[in-house]
Amino acid sequence: MNIDNRPRYVISIAAEMLSTQTYTLRYYEKVGVIKPYRSPGNIRLYSDDDIAMLHRVMTLMNDLGVNLAGVEVILRMSKHLAELQQANKQLKSELERYRRE
Repeated sequence: MNIDNRPRYVISIAAEMLSTQTYTLRYYEKVGVIKPYRSPGNIRLYSDDDIAMLHRVMTLMNDLGVNLAGVEVILRMSKHLAELQQANKQLKSELERYRRE
């Protein structure tokens, strides 16, 4: 597991890091924006990646005025773009390998 993906922050610490309230993070989970890790005791634990993604969500909403539906579209498109860039990188590598042979 990548160090940035390790669940480490309880909801109160995550909320403090993001300068928001815990109910905001619970709402984001309820609507499907974030899915924090759950401990065996059912405690929400957020990773550094989760914090970064939530910071991006809050920036889109608070600073740029994007509504939650728009944020979900942007996140989905960003994920798809990253997947396409990775596939493109792999194809370029494969093409370069064929050219050398």
